[in-house]
Amino acid sequence: MAERWLGVVVQSESVVIADAEVPPSGPITIQADDTWKLQDGMRPDAYKVMYQHVVDYVQNNKIDRVVMKASALNMGGTKMAHLEAAELRGVVATAAASVCATEFIAKALISRTFGGRKVDEYLKDDKFWATEIAGKRLRIGTREAAMVLLAARKSL
Repeated sequence: MAERWLGVVVQSESVVIADAEVPPSGPITIQADDTWKLQDGMRPDAYKVMYQHVVDYVQNNKIDRVVMKASALNMGGTKMAHLEAAELRGVVATAAASVCATEFIAKALISRTFGGRKVDEYLKDDKFWATEIAGKRLRIGTREAAMVLLAARKSL
């Protein structure tokens, strides 16, 4: 039986989501894909709004599991955007975990264990996505959020 999962990729100023019904095998069915922008103003206030938005979305859409792309080391040096993304990732993870099972999955781990290619190669492959996704057409910018769902399902 399919469960409702939410794939999440956090950036410094936004949260990219892929909401899908995830069966044990076969294509996942996209229910929604969206980008939630962090509101303007003081970041703590914006974090509070995002926290509540995540809680409301997960509750209202009866999400069973949230799978988030984990933080990664940046070999080019840590920039402010990297730190701000980490802060926002913590807010989103805490909000999601207050409602349902929530986990992180690293892009490097997906590249090593999902298949024979790196994640970025899968993200560019239209034929791969045509066989892995059913339902609503997935925006190209949301593929990484859907990829964490596929990888999490494979690891079960």
